Amino acid sequence: MTRQEGPRGRRVAGSTSLLALGLALQFSVALALPRLCAAQEFHVDRRAENLVRFISRASIEEFEGVTERIDGYVRLDAATLTPGTAGGATEIWLEVDLASLDTGIGLRDRHMRDRYLETAKYPYATFRGTVVRSEADPAGAYRVTARGTLSIHGVARPRDLTCRVEPRSPGYRALCAFEVLLSDHQIEIPRVMFLKLANEISLELDFVVTPAGPPNGDAR
Repeated sequence: MTRQEGPRGRRVAGSTSLLALGLALQFSVALALPRLCAAQEFHVDRRAENLVRFISRASIEEFEGVTERIDGYVRLDAATLTPGTAGGATEIWLEVDLASLDTGIGLRDRHMRDRYLETAKYPYATFRGTVVRSEADPAGAYRVTARGTLSIHGVARPRDLTCRVEPRSPGYRALCAFEVLLSDHQIEIPRVMFLKLANEISLELDFVVTPAGPPNGDAR
């Protein structure tokens, strides 16, 4: 009887251990599932009236260039933007087609694209980063700061972008404004052009993002 009970006892103990392990795994998945399901990805809505504008204010001439060709996505660690939304689970990627910038004068456009921006070699300006701060304002919008890398003319620089983000149905409208030094991105301007093209350029982004699909952990 002792030898028979021994194996049965071991089998019972093994079954109990497997059951405990299974319950622990289920509990772990249950804890993780709400966060995974809460993740949401938004894509730039290219059908919206998006606008990217740069403004050059030089000594004897001020002009601007515009394009509607901005693309990208925003991945949040929550189903919606909230005060405090931040962390490594967030991700932002924005891409602007520099070859489509239009200043209203064809010759200036060609010089800007071919000689300065070299868009045949570096066609896009990009920003990749994460949300580090989100604050609500009384008007119902958010002040969102993203920290990452801005790449222009093949040169990447660390950059913080702060944008006003307005909820809309569905998704959000983002408005960002910041300054860029052409010299930081190794964009050389001939001396004769210094009076007409400023080294410091003002950039403005106005774009809409909409949900990529139902909230889940596998949006991409």
